[in-house]
Amino acid sequence: MARRQDITNFFFYRWRYILGYGLVGLILAGVLAFAGAFVPGGLTQDEQQSVVRSESLTVSDISTFAIPHVPYHILQAGSLELFGATEFSIKLPSLVLGLLAAVGLVLLLRRWFKPNIAVLASLIAVTTGQFLFIAQSGAPSIMYIFWPVALLLIGTQVTRSKRFRLLWKLLFAATVAGSLYTPLGIYPLLAILLTIVLHPHLRNAVRRLSKAKVVAAGAVATLIVVPLIMAIWSQPALGLTLLGIPSAWQPDILANLVKQFEQYFLFWAPSATALLTPVFGLGSMLLIFIGIRELIKTRATTHSYLIMCWALILLPVLLINPALTSVVFVPAVLLLAAGLTSLIRYWYRLFPLNPYARVAGLVPLIVLVAVLIGSGLDRYGYGYYYSPTIASNFSQDLDLLPKDARQVVVSGGERAFYTSLSAYRTNLEIVGAPTSQTVLVTRAAREAIGDEYTIVNIITNTYKNEADRFYQYQKSTD
Repeated sequence: MARRQDITNFFFYRWRYILGYGLVGLILAGVLAFAGAFVPGGLTQDEQQSVVRSESLTVSDISTFAIPHVPYHILQAGSLELFGATEFSIKLPSLVLGLLAAVGLVLLLRRWFKPNIAVLASLIAVTTGQFLFIAQSGAPSIMYIFWPVALLLIGTQVTRSKRFRLLWKLLFAATVAGSLYTPLGIYPLLAILLTIVLHPHLRNAVRRLSKAKVVAAGAVATLIVVPLIMAIWSQPALGLTLLGIPSAWQPDILANLVKQFEQYFLFWAPSATALLTPVFGLGSMLLIFIGIRELIKTRATTHSYLIMCWALILLPVLLINPALTSVVFVPAVLLLAAGLTSLIRYWYRLFPLNPYARVAGLVPLIVLVAVLIGSGLDRYGYGYYYSPTIASNFSQDLDLLPKDARQVVVSGGERAFYTSLSAYRTNLEIVGAPTSQTVLVTRAAREAIGDEYTIVNIITNTYKNEADRFYQYQKSTD
């Protein structure tokens, strides 16, 4: 009689989670390197504006710190100071924070769901076009993902960890205070507080916390948030921005609903804006809907309470300001993981005693995840790099700017960005009209050049339209 093999003795079975997390790490490192170095390539207007804000920070003038996302701009200013004004240094803070956010998301999913769900959901999440775009963008959008992940992960450690309890409380307090500097950063915190009030298990866990340690954590949070309070006191408009309320208070709710629908459900007509939409592919959205159903079925759990409270708080904000779609990424990933849990549980319930059927059921699930990963990467790479209406939103001028350029003539709309660049390149002079013998002129500033100058060189990019980016002029000697 043949000896029955135990599947638990197989190498791939025993090391499945280590191999899975290793695969997540390799894919994450690869796609971030690919996104940061090659796709989309260039800088958007938001990234250029971010450089202007980061360069404007001055320790001698505290009022310059009264801007949204100030922790991010401090990091970006440090990166520019260390590495100079390059596309890499502009994007570096987002790449680092994106990596930390992805690792934190993996750990969070590991704490909230089973290890197999955490691996699969992580693979799908880090290969979505939205995450890759935000993680490589030199604008502060990555903070909409980083802060909620940090809040939930460290908050979980506060209530569950039995070691370094004071350290986790202090870290959570610092994270809470830091997140308040980001627009809409207060809403995940409100969702957590509302869950604590409504859910008895979490309420009891919070009651058991050491009062002295909670007071110490509160003191740390207060110290960090004092500059923000002072900034809002001097500039009340900053408070409205942090709440996600647009400056022009005339929201068209119906139009915003249509825009939200296009951002998530218009699969047959991807957008032509800087952010490729719909945000998630059709397969991922189906898993999210299954996750919503699972959430309703398990509504008594702490996780369900938190996600439902979070969604209810964010919904009115998105109806007012639909451009802030990135804030939905983390709760959407949690719903996607819940959807995967429901699928696997349903299959196991069909074959409770047949180990071969249980294993065989994972094959189509793995194929599904592989398709979602492949389609996500394919959609991101081709969508951002080859779509003419999307690629034209990214300027390659910074890479095209010669390193030996001395005087650059720019238009009024370009002056702020190029002036910020000149702060990190001491040999670069930004002017509105030429004064030297040889000058470099941007495409938009050609009209500022008189007849006494002659074109000696044209610097172009790879685009079909408006490819002439810089003109090199030399003053005539006669």
